[in-house]
Amino acid sequence: MNEGKKTNIQTNIGCRNHYIHVFLPWTLIRVWLTPLPVTIQEQVDKTIRYGFDGMIVYVDQGGMAPSVYTAGWKNTKNKIPAHPNALFKIASMGKLYDAVAVVKLITDNRLSLDKTLADYFPEWAGRIENANKITLRMMVQHRSGIPNFTDTPNFWTDPPQNDQETLERIFDLPASFEPGKKYEYSNTNYLLISKLIEKVVGYSKFQYIKEEILNPLGLTNTYASIHDVNMDDVMSGYYVGVEEDIKTVDYGSMLATAEDVGIFLRALNDGSLFCKGEQEIYSSLYEYNHTGLIPGYQSIGRYHKSIDAVVVQFTNTTDFDGYNWTLSEMAYRRIVKILKRNTREKQVPGVE
Repeated sequence: MNEGKKTNIQTNIGCRNHYIHVFLPWTLIRVWLTPLPVTIQEQVDKTIRYGFDGMIVYVDQGGMAPSVYTAGWKNTKNKIPAHPNALFKIASMGKLYDAVAVVKLITDNRLSLDKTLADYFPEWAGRIENANKITLRMMVQHRSGIPNFTDTPNFWTDPPQNDQETLERIFDLPASFEPGKKYEYSNTNYLLISKLIEKVVGYSKFQYIKEEILNPLGLTNTYASIHDVNMDDVMSGYYVGVEEDIKTVDYGSMLATAEDVGIFLRALNDGSLFCKGEQEIYSSLYEYNHTGLIPGYQSIGRYHKSIDAVVVQFTNTTDFDGYNWTLSEMAYRRIVKILKRNTREKQVPGVE
């Protein structure tokens, strides 16, 4: 975490903004009842008025050139407009890349879905309950029962400085459930998977992702962390109740442009990302779409088969109550509805 920002963020993140809490439900109702605009750009412009600083939407629909729509600010204080090629913290969307990396190592016989956490990390067997029963498959599928480190006390206000400190937050905690018996989303699963990938390949997980996923797709605007980029290229992040830009705070996240994420999602969903046998394994393991959320950054990326469209949406304002997330999801659904309506109209003879 950036020490220069630590005091103000510790004081304010997690504080409830009561004005938003009281009045925002009416905004949700108004958004729900408002007729769909004609264009996606109109919807993006309207969404900004609901309390977001900036927004980027990437649309890749089969048979048409991809389009990027923006509104609001990349940096609010300096009145820098949102830029289509701004880098954005994609948070948990990065799990899709991790899952693909696991599949590629499995087909290369370097990992086994049935080996346990204790097999791969015997040194942690006494610190993580049921380590001898938790398989790699369970970790990928969030069925391990390992507690989620982001749910530990003060994680967001006083985040750990490295992976070891992060693991210390969950070491010796009781399991949430018996391995394989339930589903519970846990970021710890994917931290352990990241450590496993690095142990197997002998170098950084991101370098492996770059070699096996990014380079073959020609993606040059995806990065491991804020430490690998020019911060002027990063879209600012804002949290309701915190005045300053929090983009320099490092919670651990890949960064990418909306276009890079969109290209990756297209290749993931149409199978062109995979070599022989890999897609079958992936389909049995993990999902094809994802969202991401950390303070200051909300991302949604999905492929919509009925209209052959990938839609990626970035919004850079979050809050404690989750209303901004709800608004973001509503805006996303409205954009997809506009695409579906426009697709139907093009399919009707005589309608332009």
